[in-house]
This record gives sequence, C-alpha cells and structure tokens, in this order.
Amino acid sequence: MKILVLPGDGIGPEVVEQAKKVLEAAAHRFRFPLTFTEAVVGGAAIDAFHTALPDGALHLAQSSDAVLLGAVGGPKWDNPRATVRPEQALLGLRRGLGLFANLRPVRVFPELLDAGPLKPDVLRDVDLVVVRELTGGIYFGKPSEQRQGSDGREAVDTLTYTETEISRLLRTAFDLARQRRKKLTSVDKANILSSSRLWREIAHEVQRDYPDVAYEDMLVDAMAMHLIRRPRDFDVIATENMFGDILTDEASMLAGSMGLLPSASLGSSLNSLGRPRGLYEPIHGSAPDIAGQNAANPLATILSAALMLRYSLGQDDAATVIDNAVSSVLAEGHRTADIAFGGSRAIGCREMGALVVQRVAR
Repeated sequence: MKILVLPGDGIGPEVVEQAKKVLEAAAHRFRFPLTFTEAVVGGAAIDAFHTALPDGALHLAQSSDAVLLGAVGGPKWDNPRATVRPEQALLGLRRGLGLFANLRPVRVFPELLDAGPLKPDVLRDVDLVVVRELTGGIYFGKPSEQRQGSDGREAVDTLTYTETEISRLLRTAFDLARQRRKKLTSVDKANILSSSRLWREIAHEVQRDYPDVAYEDMLVDAMAMHLIRRPRDFDVIATENMFGDILTDEASMLAGSMGLLPSASLGSSLNSLGRPRGLYEPIHGSAPDIAGQNAANPLATILSAALMLRYSLGQDDAATVIDNAVSSVLAEGHRTADIAFGGSRAIGCREMGALVVQRVAR
C-alpha cells in the first residue's frame, strides 16, 4: 500500500508527522504493509520550484493508493496579484486525481460538549457528514478575472455545473446516507441561481433511485441557520462547491475546533487495491502563527488517516481502532490548546500524537 505524504506549509509538517506515526502503529498491529513517499507542494513548492504543484508530485499522487496532505498557504505567499498561489496545489490535485466528492464528517465528542460556543443540549449526539462537490462550480468556472470596464475596474467569476457533475455527487451522498441513518438534505439556492435550480431538478431525479432514503431540499441561507439551531437533525448534507466550503467551516464550531475535523476527497479513479484513490487532509489551514511551536492539534489529521484506511486501503478494523484511540485520549482529559477549557492543561502536538500512538499500539 503506497501513501504519498504532502506535509505542505505552516503546521502541516507537524500534524502530518503525528498522523504518519499513528498509521505506522496501526500497520504494525494489524500486519499490513505501508510504504510512504514524500513530496513538496504549496508555498514550499513555490519557493523551491516556482510552482505550487510540481509535475513530479502530481505523478506520485496518481501512482499512489492514497494521499495524506497537511495544509498549504501562509502570509508569505498571500499577494492577491500573484499568478502562482499555494492553493493552486489543492485545485490541481483535485483535478489531476478526479476527486469530485469531499466528505467532511462532523462528530461532537461527549467530552467536548463545553468546548464550543453552543449549548451542550444543542450539540449532544451530533453526527453528520457534509458531502461537498469539489471540482466544479465557481472555483473552476471560466472566465474568472479582474478587468477594466467602462465604469472602472470590474471582476467576473463564472458558476457552471453540468448534469454529470451534479448527478455523481448526489449519488455518492445517497449511497453514504444508505450506510448511515438514511437521511439526505440537499442544499442549494434554487430561488435565485439557475445552477441551483438544475441541481434541485437532478436531485429529485436521482432521489427516485433511493426510495429508502428520506430526502429534503433546503436553501443554503436556511441551512446556515439550522446547522447551528438543530444540528443533530441532519445526517448527510449534499451541496455544491462554494456552499460546502462555507458550511463545513461553520460546522467545525459544532465540534469545538477545526483541529478536530478530518476530510476525505474521493473520485472514480481506483487504486491498486481496487478502491477509490483519495486525498485525505484536515479541514484547517496552515496556521502560520503557531507553526513550529508544537502547539497544533494533530487529531484532525489523525482522523483523516483513519478515513484513508477505511475508504482507500480497506482496513476498517484499523480505522476503528484509531477512531477509538482518539475518543479514549479525549475521554481521559488530554487537550491541545485549541480545545483546552475549564482550566484543563494543554499539551503539545507531539504529546497528543504520542498518546494516540500508544493506544493504537495496544
């Protein structure tokens, strides 16, 4: 089993290092082979190669069974006029690997009910997954540019979706709902956007193939409200690219911190095991303000590694052990700075990773 490791920028190398150690512990316990290869992407690649995604890194990703990514970006490369930006690595990997579905699970750990800004009664038993379309929509539409118009400077971004892009994302979401609580909420802005009206039309057509899944449409502004007001009512949430990006950052506050939320990006391409070749990463950014200080929370990256074992490598038992190890560490009261509350002492990134490794090794 070949894994490409892309540490990236900021805290990326720190959290990826801990996730890699957890994967090695799981491989040793369950006796399956893992081979790691590393490449440079993001800001680090811009500095070294003048491109965010070197051809060699993309080729390695395409020949690996799965990809583990840390984070990219930082103020060093934040010039909005720059033609080469760290985020181009993410977009290039998604396109190059055909990763059209981004799964972002949101589960509230009982021990962290007081960690977030919401009341514990609202958060208790929250367990949902947002399925975000990843390779279409306004992030990829052309033209996307600033230009000089008759009234001065103007800008244009293009929002385009095809029937194929919408249908395959929704079928992925419906299939996932069948494995969970059999409930799907499709989020759009059909009262305003033509692309959303097409989205809703196709969603109703796909729904006919899943009569066992309870279905509802919801406008994105209403979803933003209800995600905070009654989050445990939701199971699987399917939506387009930009809406999914925004809603999942909002949903991170349910769990208490972005440092707890993993993600899996999947497509139709199969790896050497006959399973989806996926890209796995925490949803948080590179957090340059704490980079190199051993202050990051590695749990989102560790939980992303568990998703990798489950979806791309077919190691469900090992994935479950990692999930349980994270729950155990939190139940024992161990906290990194982002989730320390009530006077609890914060431990570092390396210390948190070591605790999870110990429990996986058991």
